[in-house]
Amino acid sequence: MSRLWLCEKPSQGRDIARVLGATRKGDGCLQGQTDTVTWCFGHLLEMAPPDQYGEVYKRWSLDALPILPKQWRQEVKASARKQFKVIRQLLGQTTEVVIATDADREGEMIAREVLDACRYQGPVRRLWLSALDETSIRKALANLLPGEKTYPLYLAGLGRARADWLVGMNLTRAYTLLGRQAGHEGVLSVGRVQTPTLRLVVDRDRDIEAFVPKPFWEVVAQVGHPNGGFVVRWVPPETVADAEGRCVSESTARQVAQRLSGAAAAVVSVETERVREAAPLPLDLGTLQQEASRRWGMGAQEVLDCAQALYEKHKATTYPRTDCPYLPTSQLSEVAQVMAALVRSDPGIGNLVQGADPTLQSKAWNDAKITAHHAIIPTTAPCRVDAMSESERLIYDLIRRRYLAQFYPRHEFDRTEVLIQAGEDRLKATGRQVVVVGWRCLFRKEDREPEEQVLPPLARHDQCRVIQAEVVAKKTTPPPRFTEGTLIAAMKHVARQVEDPRLKKMLKENSGIGTEATRAGIIETLLARGFLVKQKKHLVSTDTARALIDALPAPVKDPATTALWEQALDDIAQGRQDLGGFLNQQTQWVNVLVQRVQSAARSGGAGVIAQGQVAHPCPACGKSLRRRKGKDGFFWGCSGYPECRQTLPDSRGKPGKKPSGAHRRNTSDHRQGADLER
Repeated sequence: MSRLWLCEKPSQGRDIARVLGATRKGDGCLQGQTDTVTWCFGHLLEMAPPDQYGEVYKRWSLDALPILPKQWRQEVKASARKQFKVIRQLLGQTTEVVIATDADREGEMIAREVLDACRYQGPVRRLWLSALDETSIRKALANLLPGEKTYPLYLAGLGRARADWLVGMNLTRAYTLLGRQAGHEGVLSVGRVQTPTLRLVVDRDRDIEAFVPKPFWEVVAQVGHPNGGFVVRWVPPETVADAEGRCVSESTARQVAQRLSGAAAAVVSVETERVREAAPLPLDLGTLQQEASRRWGMGAQEVLDCAQALYEKHKATTYPRTDCPYLPTSQLSEVAQVMAALVRSDPGIGNLVQGADPTLQSKAWNDAKITAHHAIIPTTAPCRVDAMSESERLIYDLIRRRYLAQFYPRHEFDRTEVLIQAGEDRLKATGRQVVVVGWRCLFRKEDREPEEQVLPPLARHDQCRVIQAEVVAKKTTPPPRFTEGTLIAAMKHVARQVEDPRLKKMLKENSGIGTEATRAGIIETLLARGFLVKQKKHLVSTDTARALIDALPAPVKDPATTALWEQALDDIAQGRQDLGGFLNQQTQWVNVLVQRVQSAARSGGAGVIAQGQVAHPCPACGKSLRRRKGKDGFFWGCSGYPECRQTLPDSRGKPGKKPSGAHRRNTSDHRQGADLER
């Protein structure tokens, strides 16, 4: 054997092996005459937990923080031990390795960490591949890169992983322990992406709660014209309008409505604009999650699970964990095959496929905008739609319609704005007349934009009459609560929350905070930790979340911090900064943050986490009560122990009303509870 091709996942390995002619099945690999293709399952290794760095870290203690490893350790995941052993054996037999993982920082790290763990010292080359169709693979095979060219990406990946570990492990332990002093049970997890995401929800909820609705009034009138009637709205003058142009004087609105009814009017101007809407791009994962949340209230993780099943189980769609809505031009040659597969999979879509024009080339076909993966589209292989779950069918249908939209003409309509004068009052009407339905025929009526009235033929100086006018009372509304879909959108576009132009640009270039593969998991973690709860389809922050966000220093919860990290990691990837310098900066920062928590704990500042209903005051001294577990079950004891020995019984997770004499006498239980880690 001469070359070992190390891929990121089995499906990727099979695609590359097919082009290489490596078709003989082996144990965890595919073999040919001179090439063997093997694969990982994403990351086969993970960062070692704190207890692997010393006995002192097995027990959570503020005095033991910060945890700052001198020699970093990684462990093979339990679920990956078999495949790791396969790769290690193959590395012992090869003369050259070609890294064929995803063409990005994480892909480089997935391969390199395995090579390092197996102590591989041989030559390395890199297959830089953004799409897995045969044409793209052959092109990349003819242009293998030297391994040293992409090695800095691995260093950047290590920097991201180790810095995330430093922040997550140290601050989670620090604030969890501080929270326990305040009476909070459970883990107060802190993370580089998780915490700014939580802040988005907390800030939105507080904006909603602080919102004071303001009344305004609209005057809506029905106008008669020889060519037909239509609806107009009064345009308030600046003297009675707010900054948004809404009338804030009810008496004025009612006076206008009264004088308009039956009044003669004339058309002042008619302006018509032809609007041509291009089809929406094919779907990336984030957009798919947003659309599924908006249409059907599906959760982000549910959408990811469905998309993964369509990819792995049903072979119906391409790789789902992509942040790219574009397609490589090399796949234009497969359009006919994809459309044929769609019809064979579901004859009911035949009319829509027949209406598509494969010769049309939308803006989706753009090699310059392809990242590690292209957009999610149907495959060239027929699938069994009847074998899909209801949710999977919904997701599949959306993916195939967005693909077909690339081969439909633009949606065209005429947008008309009419100004009318009735005495001293100015009225405005808008209308919309569809000229070419185009790609919008692919989507159900409820997915389309709200319909506007179709105006009759009108011309300047036309005479008309106001038939009737009425006042409609309205109120300003607060911003909407987040759903999983809109929260993912906010994570992607978090640059809007940052004022610094340089950091804003960095966040835009890196598609916000989190990745397509991790955002759903971050939301699930926030729900599991009790930071967020679901109210119907909305996400609402809990008191614990708000208290934690208030307690954390600004840089930890600021998305701009992620932008600074990404800038530093990009410098590492480009060879402009070394890994050691970056980690030294993170170590110093974490050390300062931990010292602040330790100082707060010593000075009794734990109460900052005990806001709302997080903690319960001790009836004897006023300090926070903490739920503990003794020999007779849970009870509540004062955080001021041993100075205050007040205890209360536990009543469904809250302090009972009467002191518990048994627990008050049993101070050993109280002391034992203070030593509990979780």
